Amino acid sequence: MKIAKLPDRTPVKIAVTVSPDLNETLADYLAVYRSTYGDETATVGDLIPVMLETFIASDKAFARARKAREGGA
Repeated sequence: MKIAKLPDRTPVKIAVTVSPDLNETLADYLAVYRSTYGDETATVGDLIPVMLETFIASDKAFARARKAREGGA
């Protein structure tokens, strides 16, 4: 096979407590998401992992620090 075996894709559940203000902001974000994409089934819980992945992927300082920590710098 040209591709390697897929890595473990078992989801890991993490509980997070947020402030009332952040909760309200997340609810507003969900409302805008639903109106933009017409996806009334989406929940805040569906959006948070994507938001975190997007944030981390865009953090260049983190990427540099992570690479240096792993000995790649």
